[in-house]
Amino acid sequence: MGIADSLEEEVLIALVQAAAVAATRSNAVAMEAGLSPSQYNVLRILRTAGGAGLTCTEIGSRMVTRDSDLTRLLGGLTDKQLVTRSRSPEDGRRSINRLTARGLRLLEQLEPRVMEAARTSFARMSHEDLRGLLRLLAAVLTEPAESSDSMGTRAASIT
Repeated sequence: MGIADSLEEEVLIALVQAAAVAATRSNAVAMEAGLSPSQYNVLRILRTAGGAGLTCTEIGSRMVTRDSDLTRLLGGLTDKQLVTRSRSPEDGRRSINRLTARGLRLLEQLEPRVMEAARTSFARMSHEDLRGLLRLLAAVLTEPAESSDSMGTRAASIT
């Protein structure tokens, strides 16, 4: 079994390695455009919000990976004129972040290359394989009904 002590650990290691390879390919596209992977993710998130924009909290909840300083990250995007920030009319303590036309153009330029990186990462898989993988990953992302300790106790009581 190699360095893994269990099938689950072996799968976890393979999943992390595969994610790292795929992320390296797509992140390279963003980095060549002067964006961090997190900045690219924020631009994609803001595009889905349209003109209404999103607060930092709303952006943070949609991030692929958690960024420790979302305010600083948004400040960098504002400096690059890819995002605008304005005070929320409902709550002046919050800011509303919106994608600028320049940010949208940059996304449109990068997307074909990001999509090609994704295709490269999954080139050996059929559409059926990809749908199956997506279903399996959804199961991993679903919160378990019980903690691992209680599951271990439950499993012990069943056997």
